[in-house]
Amino acid sequence: MRVGILTGGGDCPGLNAVIRAAAKALFARGVDVLGFRDGYRGII
Repeated sequence: MRVGILTGGGDCPGLNAVIRAAAKALFARGVDVLGFRDGYRGII
């Protein structure tokens, strides 16, 4: 399984920590984590 983590909007306090925790939990379960450059534009 592959999961993409995408956030919308600007920066907010703690966002990096949330993304890191989610990615670590997914990696621990053998899930591939994807990142998208340029937000929603990066999906297309």
